[in-house]
Amino acid sequence: MWTQIDAQISQAISHPFESRDRRSVGGGCINQGYQVSDGNLTFFVKLNQADQLEMFTAEALGLKQMAEAQAIRVPKPMCVGVAGNSAYIVLEWLELGRGSSQAWAELGRNLARMHQFQKSTAFGWERDNTIGSTPQKNPWTSSWVDFFTQYRIGYQLELGHQNGGRFRNGDRLLEQIPELLADHTPKPSIVHGDLWSGNAAVTQSGEPVIFDPATYWGDREVDLAMTELFGGFPAEFYRGYDEIFAIDAGYHQRKKLYNLYHILNHFNLFGGGYESQANRMIDQLIL
Repeated sequence: MWTQIDAQISQAISHPFESRDRRSVGGGCINQGYQVSDGNLTFFVKLNQADQLEMFTAEALGLKQMAEAQAIRVPKPMCVGVAGNSAYIVLEWLELGRGSSQAWAELGRNLARMHQFQKSTAFGWERDNTIGSTPQKNPWTSSWVDFFTQYRIGYQLELGHQNGGRFRNGDRLLEQIPELLADHTPKPSIVHGDLWSGNAAVTQSGEPVIFDPATYWGDREVDLAMTELFGGFPAEFYRGYDEIFAIDAGYHQRKKLYNLYHILNHFNLFGGGYESQANRMIDQLIL
C-alpha cells in the first residue's frame, strides 16, 4: 500500500519520494492519520476504507475551492486514490503551534474574506460530500430557505428517524423554518461547513489555518454558528471577523437553527444524548 502511495506522491510533486518514516497521528474519529517523511519532505496521509474514495475526492476539491478565495490558509491536497483496501488523501504537512490573540483575530479576518468571495449565484455544490461520515446533499438551489430546510434539517431528520430517533416536533419545525429565516436573504458564500475548534489551528509560524472541510456554497453564518457549538473560539476571532464582514444582528437568533444541523448529525453518527439535545433545541426553535 505505501509503495503505491509513495508513487502517487512522487508523481504529484514531480520528484522521487519514498516514505522511510511513517508515524500514526490523529486523523479524527473517521479516518486514520499518518505523518510520512523521506527525511526531507513530509506529508499528512489520511486513510479509510476503499469505498470512501469519494469522501476524499470531495475533501480535496473543497480545499482547492476555499484556496481559490486567496483569503485563508488551507492544507494543499497533493493526491487522492486507492491503494490496496484503503482510500487515501495526501495533504501538505503543517506544523501546528499555539495560537496567540493576534492569530485568532487574523483567523476571523481571513474567514470573513473567504466568505466575501463571490462566485456562485445558487446554494449547494457541484457534488455531494460528507459531514463527518454522513452523506451531505448539495443540489443547486436558488433559495437558501428551501436548501436549508430540505437538504440540511429535513435530510438529517429523515436519517434520524431511520436510526431510531424520535423528534416529536421535527415536522412542525420544518414548516416554520421559512418564518424563522424570514427577511434573511444571504448571498452564497463558500463555507467550510464543519468549522468547530478541532478543524482550525495556528501554524508554528503564527499563520491561522482551517482543514477537514464539508464545503458548499451557503449562508456564511453556518460557519460562525458552528464555531460557537463546542466551546466557541476566542473572542478575538469574532472581533476580527466583524472588522471585515459585519455580523448581522439577526445572526444570534439564527445560530441555534444552524447548529441543530450538527447536533442531528451527531445523533446520526454517535447516538446517545444527542437525541434529547436535538429535541430541546427543536422545542426552543418552534414558534
